[in-house]
Amino acid sequence: MPDAIMIFAAGRGTRMGALTQTLPKPMIPVAGTPLIDHALALVDDSPIETIVVNLHHLGDQIANHLDHRNILFSHEEDQLLETGGGLKQALTLLKSDDVVTLNADAVWAGPNPIPALIDAWDPDRMDALLMLVAPQNAIGHKGRGDFLIGADGVLSRGAGLTYTGCQIIKTARVAAVEGDVFSLNLVWDRLLANGRVFGLEHHGRWCDVGHPEGIILAETMLRDTHVRPV
Repeated sequence: MPDAIMIFAAGRGTRMGALTQTLPKPMIPVAGTPLIDHALALVDDSPIETIVVNLHHLGDQIANHLDHRNILFSHEEDQLLETGGGLKQALTLLKSDDVVTLNADAVWAGPNPIPALIDAWDPDRMDALLMLVAPQNAIGHKGRGDFLIGADGVLSRGAGLTYTGCQIIKTARVAAVEGDVFSLNLVWDRLLANGRVFGLEHHGRWCDVGHPEGIILAETMLRDTHVRPV
């Protein structure tokens, strides 16, 4: 069972405009709570023990905010490593054969996605298990969807469900990629070709808070519904 999580918090947050000139995106408040704390609330309500957060843009603010918690930091000081490269660098801290990943710029409503992924994880069949939402439940996110999901749960690329940034993935598949800077899309494409990427649909709502309008949308969503334990 996965017992480690990587929270991606290193991005520059350029879509946030002036908001991220002096504040890292994960520290932007939504309903009075920094985005990073919304993410950590999901982790705290799960079996996860090891938490790693990657840092780059104004990362000291995030580290200082979390200094009272037992959290490890992966510093991307020289350059952003993208999602795949960032996860690869953090593997020595995560120390697990399979890990959960979570974006720090989203807010969830409905069941906690992390325990749901862990319950559905089958390492004999899966190299990655992605949490997805129907486009109508992807609040503030533009696009027609990222993946099609088959009756057996196997994923293929296509306009279907939207990827939320939350998944379980085998770390060996990430470590096998050459180079330091790469997207997780590169890893998925290799695994998709072998039918090893599966999907699970989140039957709640998920809000992308990667742009200023997303803050209002997320706060509106949270007034009505909240993430609840599974």
